[in-house]
Formats: sequence, C-alpha cells, structure tokens
Amino acid sequence: MPALDLYNQEREKVGQVELPEEVFAVKPQNHLLYEAVKWQLACRRKGTASTKSRGQVRGGGRKPWRQKGTGRARAGSIRSPLRHGGGVIFGPKPRSYGYPLPKKVKRAALRSALALKLSQGKLMVVDRLELTEIKTRSFLEILSNMELNNALIVTERNFNLERSARNLPGFKVIRWEGLNTYDLLKYEQLLLTRQSVEKITQQLSV
Repeated sequence: MPALDLYNQEREKVGQVELPEEVFAVKPQNHLLYEAVKWQLACRRKGTASTKSRGQVRGGGRKPWRQKGTGRARAGSIRSPLRHGGGVIFGPKPRSYGYPLPKKVKRAALRSALALKLSQGKLMVVDRLELTEIKTRSFLEILSNMELNNALIVTERNFNLERSARNLPGFKVIRWEGLNTYDLLKYEQLLLTRQSVEKITQQLSV
C-alpha cells in the first residue's frame, strides 16, 4: 500500500497517509482515459447550431417566372436551396452530442488518472485547507507554500476556498464528488485533502 507524506497548508510534515492500492496503485490504462475524456467533452458540447430548410426561410411563395416559354430553367421558389438566400439541405439542427458511458468505465478511468498522478510524483495530500475569509491573496500564499503552479485542488465543501480561487488561471478547486478524469489530466499537479482521499476511496472501491 503506497504511503505519502501528509502536510499542513504551511507545507510542514504532520504525518503520513496510506493510499489504497485498488484506487491509487492500479496500472494506468490509456484507452480508458481516452474514452472518459471523449465522453466528457461530448457531453459539454453545445449542440445549438441551427439552419433553416426551404420551408422555413422567409418569402418565396410566388413562382419567379412561368413554367415554359422563357428559355430559362424551371423554378418554383426563390428560396430553393440551389439559390442564394435559400434554405439549407440537411443542415444542422439543435441536438445533444452526449452519449451514455458505463459507470464501470468512468470509475476505472478515474482510478487510472489518480494512479498516473501518483506514479509521476505529482500528487500531494494536505491535512486540511482553511481560509477565514474570501481573499485571493490568502489563497496565493497557500499555493506558494505548497509550491504549486498548475494544480487541481480537491476538497470537501469549502466556500471561502472555492470563491478565492475562481479567478486564478492554472488552478481549479472542486469538491471530491465532482472529481473527473478530464480535470485530473488537464492540470499538472493534484492536491487532495485527507478527508477527500477517504471519500474518493469509498466511492471508487465499490
């Protein structure tokens, strides 16, 4: 069972924490990481693109010219898809790009991402993170103490911390229940609180 040093938010060592092998020491599987990231990006995609067919374009109710005798090709409407300003043939309509992904695949991908961070030496565990007020400067002091420059920070419910970090590029604070594969891979470093480690272990050990 792998063990990591446990720090406080001043980066002083206060003990050790053991990480369960079935969650943090599995063999990373790239194909699972790919499937989970592709699914997340597809679900986030805005399917709002929309075009009008010839029946929805304004105008075009009158036949432009008579059927025969003009020497020109037959035309029934100025809103034909063949003409400028006409409708669009098989154009996009509002839709959802999301699709279902099995829970087992999501959990296995999370375990792979966590194990990858641990194997790269980019995972740290802190006893707790506390801010008495919403202040970005105080949060920057914690980042400086922990020597973080591009990190995902996973905590329990912490309103002051979440608000203090929301306008900083390169950092993201999320609650343990919102942990996802995309964010784990997007940020270089991972900082977990001891309580979030326990919660993640309970969730992914099932």
